[in-house]
Amino acid sequence: MANKRTIKRNITAICGELFAECVAMSLYDTDVDKQNIEALIQSIVYMQCEYVRRISHVEPGIPAKAYFAELRRHFNEDLQNIVDQINNLH
Repeated sequence: MANKRTIKRNITAICGELFAECVAMSLYDTDVDKQNIEALIQSIVYMQCEYVRRISHVEPGIPAKAYFAELRRHFNEDLQNIVDQINNLH
C-alpha cells in the first residue's frame, strides 16, 4: 500500500485532469450546456475534497488495508460515473 501522501497526490492529479477537461469543454465546445458543465465541475471538486478527507481520517475499527481497498473501489466507481457524464455531454 502506498503512503497517504502519495494517494492524496494521485487523487488530486486525477481530479485536476477531469476539472481541466471540463473547463476546456466549456470554453471550446459551444454545443454543451453551461449549467451541466458547472454541476459536473462542482461534483469533481466535491469528490476530491471528500476522498482526501477520507484518507486523512481513517474510520476506527476497520483494518487499514480493507479500508483503503474499499476507498479505492468507491473512488474508481465515482470516477467512472464522472467520465461517463463527461462523455455524454458531447
